[in-house]
Amino acid sequence: MSSPPAPSTVSEESPHVALGVTNECRWTIVGLLFTASLINYFDRATIAFALPLISKELHLGPETKGVLLSAFFWSYALMQIPMGIFADRVNLRWLYAGAFTLWSISQGLIGLAGGLGALIAFRVLLGIGEAIYLPGGSKIVSLLFRPSERGLPCGLFDFGTRTGLVIEGVLVPRMLTQYGWRTTFAIVGFTALLWLIPWLTITPKRLRGNAIGMGAANRRGFWRTAVALVTNRNLLGICLGFFCFDYYWYFLVNWLPDYLVTSRGLTILKAGIYAALPYLVFGVSEPIGGWIADRLVSAGWNETRARKGIVTVAFLTGLLLIPAARVNSPGAAVALIIGGCLVGLATGNLLVILQSCAPRDEVGLWTGVYNFVGNIAGILSPLITGFLIAQTGSYTPPFVLAAALIAIGPLAFWFIVGELKTDNRGRGT
Repeated sequence: MSSPPAPSTVSEESPHVALGVTNECRWTIVGLLFTASLINYFDRATIAFALPLISKELHLGPETKGVLLSAFFWSYALMQIPMGIFADRVNLRWLYAGAFTLWSISQGLIGLAGGLGALIAFRVLLGIGEAIYLPGGSKIVSLLFRPSERGLPCGLFDFGTRTGLVIEGVLVPRMLTQYGWRTTFAIVGFTALLWLIPWLTITPKRLRGNAIGMGAANRRGFWRTAVALVTNRNLLGICLGFFCFDYYWYFLVNWLPDYLVTSRGLTILKAGIYAALPYLVFGVSEPIGGWIADRLVSAGWNETRARKGIVTVAFLTGLLLIPAARVNSPGAAVALIIGGCLVGLATGNLLVILQSCAPRDEVGLWTGVYNFVGNIAGILSPLITGFLIAQTGSYTPPFVLAAALIAIGPLAFWFIVGELKTDNRGRGT
């Protein structure tokens, strides 16, 4: 059952005006979200590039490496729903700044870790801080843009995650070679705190949903909200599709550099460059996919079919991972993986589908649930991959599994998720 529309102090055509934000300023905020997303992934994935050095120093086997990679997602996943609730109810200017500070300091402290236990502890803290990234970013975009124009800003701010991996693939291997993994973590973590200066300078002092009339009076109680969430067909379908997407993505993030070094025989420096290319294609595809869908909708296409159609085509490119695991040439393998990274065309549209199905005052909460389910895949992917490699001695089974999951993902969007609500007030069907 839909909630009655809350009184709004501003037209849907200009939602940012209620926040006292100009058009130029809202795009600057998107730029800052892009930069924060870049730093977010730069921080979380540094360990993937450093893994060969860390595992050598600490004598870690494949399964132990899987546990270390998975540790980040324990807290990251569990904090998604609380962060989503906070994003709906707390001033995002300060919430995002506080979480950013926590994750940056945690990243820097990893360089001081004396053993596996400390590494895991700091990775867990990193996950708590970084949990703000998607619920917070998605909520901010929903406050600043109307539904039909969100594809591009959603794709842009999330493009920062892949850009971080590209820069990291070029920069971090050189830092690791020159300074070692401990100094590299300290530099990467502590210098990121400079981002707080433009964030606190540019964002409005009040950046929250209540600015556009989403008052606490319209919020349901905890149990009514929980029951509504777990029984909502749209949310269930979106979460299933995103689970498939995130399993595929985190497989590439966590294991691609190590795969290129241990299975394809590349040096750390060369593996960094080779890994950066797929991440670049994935990232560039994100705003392009969102922009294409926005343009199709503006041209009169049905929004549901336009966005779901792009998601479907994008997901199916993930099947290229299967031949990538079987070819003999490292170059051919990377070329096929690059083709499989056109999955990125789906990313911005996944967020718009979510925002269009969620009630306006619960976008943060829905995004938290969505990212929680997706990051269960982040927990499982490293563990399953490490287990399969240990049992088979090959990367082929985990490559095939990731490709199969992404290929079946579109079924959830077509057969479970209903028509999109472009006014963003309905709860879906």
